[in-house]
Amino acid sequence: MTSGADWSARVGATWAAEWRRTERAFADVARVLDEAIVAVAPDFGRAADVGCGVGSTTLALAAARPGLDVTGIDLAAPLAAIARERAAALARDTKTGHDGDRRVDFLVGDATAVLPPLAPLDLIVSRHGVMFFDDPVTSFAAMARAARPGASLVFSCFRAREENDWATALDAAVGVSPRSTDAYAPGPSGLADHALTQNVLAAAGWLDATATRHDVRYVVGAGDDPIADALAFFRCIGPAASALAAATPDERAAIERRIVAALAARICDGTVAFTAAIWIWVARAGEPS
Repeated sequence: MTSGADWSARVGATWAAEWRRTERAFADVARVLDEAIVAVAPDFGRAADVGCGVGSTTLALAAARPGLDVTGIDLAAPLAAIARERAAALARDTKTGHDGDRRVDFLVGDATAVLPPLAPLDLIVSRHGVMFFDDPVTSFAAMARAARPGASLVFSCFRAREENDWATALDAAVGVSPRSTDAYAPGPSGLADHALTQNVLAAAGWLDATATRHDVRYVVGAGDDPIADALAFFRCIGPAASALAAATPDERAAIERRIVAALAARICDGTVAFTAAIWIWVARAGEPS
């Protein structure tokens, strides 16, 4: 389990330190998500990116729809700080004025508290940022209340753990066999179950929810020594990190040897890449009840 509280503390700080590696890993997720967002994004109005991280989805949306005011929201202050720095650098480089006219902004806090002052929103998006709610119905309902009737919700999330070979390879290396369950628990696989997510969205007031399957590359290592690069990534990010942190020195060395063997089997053209199995969900806000 990874809760919202974790993101405002330890997890958020770790992802901020590793943001370049995580952005590389999520590059193909971003590609298919951004395509889905642009397909429904209005030309003008207001949009929010929930769980924006370092702002990649926020900035891509702002670039694709110059008439939108886009606000990124994240629990982790270090991630939001990086997002602001990236937006400012982009504004300087492209002379778009994104930062000066506040067309792009980044706020720190829980989406349920941050969204109401932004309402009514014409679009809400998220790249893997909505699987960590303690109470998903309550949180998605808050998002629906902040949306204009008919506004689109577009988000990505992982499919079942057993469909994600980056996760199963690490599980095998660590020596664990997590059970699949259709019960919700906050974390990377929180919205993996299609029926559960559809029920959550319906209960929260979102209409016509549909999900599309995508299998994308998940690049975890590159550079002069891609295996060492990937091992450094998994020491901090993903299902092996906590096991490695808790292991004795001998256990840690053994686990790392098994991880290296799994990474070596995945090297191709100078990169270590797995497959990420994801959902792209699209729904629309109904009339307020």
